[in-house]
Order: sequence, then structure tokens, then C-alpha cells
Amino acid sequence: MQKLLVSSCLLGNPVRYDGQSQNLLHPGLEALKQQGRLVAFCPEVAGGLPTPRPPAEIKAGRVLTKDAQDVTVQFAYGAEQALKLCKKQGIRYALLKESSPSCGRNTIYDGSHSGKKISGMGLTAKLLTDNNIAVYSEQQLPALFAALAD
Repeated sequence: MQKLLVSSCLLGNPVRYDGQSQNLLHPGLEALKQQGRLVAFCPEVAGGLPTPRPPAEIKAGRVLTKDAQDVTVQFAYGAEQALKLCKKQGIRYALLKESSPSCGRNTIYDGSHSGKKISGMGLTAKLLTDNNIAVYSEQQLPALFAALAD
């Protein structure tokens, strides 16, 4: 039974930087939840960051908060914990929160803390992808469910 790593915030857990969630309601996810196939994970919390926390963005390869605090180590550690969990549980697919400096699959914020998005990947999404774990964002649910059906 294939499990799916899911950004904890997408499952309604209030772990985002602002202490909120981004609860993603979808019948396919609900079915996987009922089957016990969802593994909730927040790399930022796993990396030791509090909730709430200052917003952070990737700039020149570093993860910096709005007040220029470098939190790259915590983000990298959280990404490593996600990979370790996937390897331990044989997880080959992940559904991660788009635009996050951890979980962004296709876009991230540009590092200026001005709300501008650019093409790029968050640290966790990149590490998982580099280790042959297929990463999808909440904007790619049809492709994810097609992959899970294979």
C-alpha cells in the first residue's frame, strides 16, 4: 500500500509560519486518509522552528527571515528528516505546499519578501526530488492521483 507524504499544513494542521493551515479538501485525499495512506509532515517544525515564526524566503541559496535571520540550517535539517522518513516508510510520492521555502515544487518567493514568486524549489522538495521521490504541489492533484494509480 503506497503511502503519500503530505505537507502537514495541507491537512489542516496549524503549522505554517503564521500559525495557520492551508487545509486542502479533496475527495481523493480523503479516501487516502481513510485508507491510512497519508503521512503528515512539516519540515520547518521538524527542523526545530517554532509556530508561529517569521516568514522566510530563499535568497542566494540561503533561507532568510524578513529580518535577515539565517534559518538555512533548520530548513536543511527538516528536509533531511523528510527524506529519512520517506526512506524508512518506503514513500515514493509527496504532496507539498507550493511556494514554500521548504515545500515549493514549482515556485518559491524571490527572497525580497515583497510577494513576488519565481520558478524554483524549496529545500525539502529539491532534496526529495534529487532522491527519486516524486513531488507534486496542491496545484498538480490530477497528475498525483494518476501516478498513485499506476
